[in-house]
Amino acid sequence: MRILFVVYDNNSYVSVFPQGIAYLASVCRNARHEVEIYHQDVYHWPESHLLDLLNRERYDVIGVGTIGGYYQYRKLLKLSEAINSAKNRPYYILGGHGPAPDPEYFMKKTKADAVVIGEGEVTVVELLDALERKKELSSVQGIAFMQDGKCIKTPKRELIPDIDDIPFPAWDMFPMDHYAMLREPHIKNSERTMLVLSGRGCAFGCNFCYRMDDGHRPRSSEGIIEEIKILQKDYAISYIEFQDELLMSSVRRTVELCESFIKAKLNIKWACNGRLNYAKPEVVKIMKEAGCVFINYGIESMDEKALRAMNKALTVKQIINGIENTLAAGISPGYNIIFGNIGETAESLRLGVEFLLKYDDHSQMRTIRPVTPYPGSPLYYYAIQKGLLKDCEDFYENKHTNSDLLAVNFTDLSDDEVHRLLYEANKKLIENYYSFQLNRSLETARKLYFEQDASFRGFRQT
Repeated sequence: MRILFVVYDNNSYVSVFPQGIAYLASVCRNARHEVEIYHQDVYHWPESHLLDLLNRERYDVIGVGTIGGYYQYRKLLKLSEAINSAKNRPYYILGGHGPAPDPEYFMKKTKADAVVIGEGEVTVVELLDALERKKELSSVQGIAFMQDGKCIKTPKRELIPDIDDIPFPAWDMFPMDHYAMLREPHIKNSERTMLVLSGRGCAFGCNFCYRMDDGHRPRSSEGIIEEIKILQKDYAISYIEFQDELLMSSVRRTVELCESFIKAKLNIKWACNGRLNYAKPEVVKIMKEAGCVFINYGIESMDEKALRAMNKALTVKQIINGIENTLAAGISPGYNIIFGNIGETAESLRLGVEFLLKYDDHSQMRTIRPVTPYPGSPLYYYAIQKGLLKDCEDFYENKHTNSDLLAVNFTDLSDDEVHRLLYEANKKLIENYYSFQLNRSLETARKLYFEQDASFRGFRQT
C-alpha cells in the first residue's frame, strides 16, 4: 500500500524531529509498504498544498498523529478539511495522545476512518494488513473505527514487551540536516543534535499527566549505544536529547546507563528528563562524566500540600536537595513549575517564583503556566466529576484556548485573580532573565573594548 504520513507544522523555525512518525515509517517500510512523508513542519506549506498533492497523487492511506493541545487540535481540523476535500481522499488514520482518550469525538470531528490507540508500531502494520486484505477491522487490537454511525473500539493492545525489537527510526526519509539544527541548552552553534529514546513510559502517576500506558520499559544500553553511534557516523550528531518521559527511572538504571556510555567512549553531550528523588550526588556525578549537560525536571510546585494532591511522589526537601546536587555536579537543571492544581493558593505560586529565582543558572528562560486537565489525565476526569468540565468537546471547543490561560480553575481564586497572579509571577521571572542577559552583554562589551578580547564574535546572535 502507498502511505503518506503527515508531519504537521508546529510553527517552529527549526522543528523537533518527529520521532514517533519515524518509527512508524520504519515498521511500515519493513512490512513492504511504500511510505512517504509530508514535511509540513519543515517547509511551512499551507493546507492547500496538501490538498493539491492529494488531488494529483493517489495514496491508499494517510496518517496524522497529534498530542493533546489547543494548537494541535485546531491544526488537525485544518488538515482534516484538506484531506476530506481531496478528490483522491485516502483512508484516513489518526494517532497520538490527542485522539486516543476520546476516539469517537475525534473521528466525528475530523471524519477520520480510524484511530490507533497507544503504541502504534504493531497496530498500524496489522491495520494496514486488514485494509489490504479486506479483513474485519474488529480483528485488529488497539484501534477505534466508525461502523454504521457507531464507534467500535477494539480490545486494548498489550504493550510491546521488548522495545529493542522495534527497528530504528527511518532517518533516511527525513531532512536530517534541518532537525539537527535544533538548539538545546549548552549546545554550541557548530554542534548537531538528534532525539533518542532510552525507554518508554513512566512508573509514576501525576494527576495532570495524560500518558495512556502503565509502567516503564527501558531499552538495553547496547541498543542505545548502537543507535547513537549510527547517528554520529551517518549524520555527524554530537548532542543527544533523550526524548522519553524519564531516563532517570531509578538510581541503578541511571548509573548502569552512564557506565555503559563511559565504557563505549561515546564522547557525546546529552540532555534528558529526570526525577529529583534520584538526583543523588553519586548519580549526577557519573551523569556528568558520561556527557550529561542538562536534566529537565518536573518540579510542578514547591507547596507540600499541592505535591501530595497531584500525586507527584516528591517532597520539597527532595526537590531542593536534587537541584543543589545537580548544580554542584556542573549540570544545568530544567525547572518546570505549573500553578492552579487542586488546593493551590497564591502562596503556592509565591514559593515557586522564590525557588526559580534562587536556583536560576540562566541556561533557559523559565515561566509558570496554569495546569491543564488534558483528556485522559486523572485531573480531566476529576474536573468532569466536579462539574467543572463537561466532556472532550467542551475542553477543546470552549475551555482550552491557550496553554498559558486557564482551561479549568481548580483553586478557590477567581479566574481573574489566577491570571493576575500569573502575570505578576512571570513578570518577575522575565525581568530576571533579561536583566541577566543585559548585564552579560554589557560585560562582553567591556571585555572587548577594555581588555581587547579577540575571542569576541559579534553582538548579534541567531
